Amino acid sequence: MTTYLLAGGGTAGHVNPLLAVADGLKARDDQAEVLVLGTREGLEARLVPERGYELLFVDKVPFPRRPDGAALRFPVRFHRAIGQVRRHLREHRVDVVAGFGGYASAPAYVAARRERIPFVVHEANAKPGLANILGARFAAGTGVVFEGTPLKGSRVVGMPLRREIVELDRPARRAEAAALFGLDPARPVLLVFGGSLGARRLNEAFAGAGAGAGAGAGADVAAAGWQVLHAAGERNELPASAHPDHHIVPYLDRMDLAFALADAIVSRAGSATVSEISALGIPAVYVPYAVGNGEQALNAVSAVRAGAARLIPDAEFTAERVRREVVPLLQDAAALERMRAAAATVGTRAGTENVIAMLDAAQR
Repeated sequence: MTTYLLAGGGTAGHVNPLLAVADGLKARDDQAEVLVLGTREGLEARLVPERGYELLFVDKVPFPRRPDGAALRFPVRFHRAIGQVRRHLREHRVDVVAGFGGYASAPAYVAARRERIPFVVHEANAKPGLANILGARFAAGTGVVFEGTPLKGSRVVGMPLRREIVELDRPARRAEAAALFGLDPARPVLLVFGGSLGARRLNEAFAGAGAGAGAGAGADVAAAGWQVLHAAGERNELPASAHPDHHIVPYLDRMDLAFALADAIVSRAGSATVSEISALGIPAVYVPYAVGNGEQALNAVSAVRAGAARLIPDAEFTAERVRREVVPLLQDAAALERMRAAAATVGTRAGTENVIAMLDAAQR
């Protein structure tokens, strides 16, 4: 029996691929022991036990960003965290470690190396985090989601995706999805979403939300013959659209069925979002979130270069830009078909299997 330790957490971007791999390992061999290493503060503290996996804890020790008191305390705290992981590795007789980034991964990589236990690294973003930059230097294998991710010795393995996305038969589920959302399955659908909290820029462009936003372009898309399924975010109350085919909802509980119905998508460019859309072969227009270190724009680069998607910067995404660029695209059936075909060159549903293959190879 093999014992795996999967390290990562903090955000859904780290936890979800970790859990996809955990599920894949158990589906392949229900006798395998799959343990998860995380912090008490991260999203993993709730999601991992809910999925039925044992969560082992390590202290959250952020890398110092400036020369202050936290930087002075960092060496001692990091050394303590490494010791915590080494005890977990010995107590549970771990055979191999996989790290997915986040606070738990850095001490896991160092501890595994000191215990002479092989480990692999998975990086979900085009711009890697510090923990994975450290781990890739000594990893038995390093997998990335996007071509061009600057990690030593890396190869593209794709994103481990949720099972409901991997197994989604879009044509077979289209009628069910249309019934759920109250749309016509025989007519094309543009899906617009910006995450659970929505995206102000997308809401303003499509629905005219916000002071001085003017008329939104959702009605123009609908007037072009498309139905619009627009998830505005749980905290956003938008005015009713001027067109009955512009359907505004606060949240999409069944994202898999929304994808089953979508003939094209306008969305942010988080790593999981880009990976799922590409894997499903749906033409997309990405509007990367402008706050942070620019990783969302980088996440979209490979899809844009392949011709599977287009990118409009957040600051330039307006109702007029939708009318001038998105509406003509939706009216160009040949262009949309080329984008669908291109998505097959950048998307994959085999990310989970590819990471598991890295784990197998690390133990040989």
